Amino acid sequence: MLDVIRTKLRRRRTVRPAHLELGELGEQKAYEYLTKYEGYRVVATNFVVSLGRGLRGSKLTAEIDLIAYDGDTLAFIEVKTRTSNELVSPERAVTLRKQRQIARAARRYRRLMKVEGELYRYDVVTVIPDATGVDIELLRGYFDDRVFQRGRYFRRDEF
Repeated sequence: MLDVIRTKLRRRRTVRPAHLELGELGEQKAYEYLTKYEGYRVVATNFVVSLGRGLRGSKLTAEIDLIAYDGDTLAFIEVKTRTSNELVSPERAVTLRKQRQIARAARRYRRLMKVEGELYRYDVVTVIPDATGVDIELLRGYFDDRVFQRGRYFRRDEF
């Protein structure tokens, strides 16, 4: 009986949802593209940081898909992978809320690594797999965090 339960549990672990597989493929292709063709130097992948607690007490975390240097500029990169762009382009999924999460995580990263004085920007990479390979687009400086600096989290007097 115990062996039957173990077998069923093992089967569950091997099945991954298709959207997670697609996202992982997109991040891998974006990594290869940025390092091979754009000259980026990747320093971290899937950087996850705790942002505290939300209004209802739930834990808030944020993730940055890729952190890399483009020359002397530190780039925080969000990768968006979609099966097609017929309805909406993938970069439209980087909403204002997602931008704020990325900006908060980037600020934490810069403090942790003591690189607050360095130039930085926020990029988005879109990945759309097709029959001939993948269509990849790099959008440098897709958004700016100045919009969020008026909020409580981004006050300048915290240093």
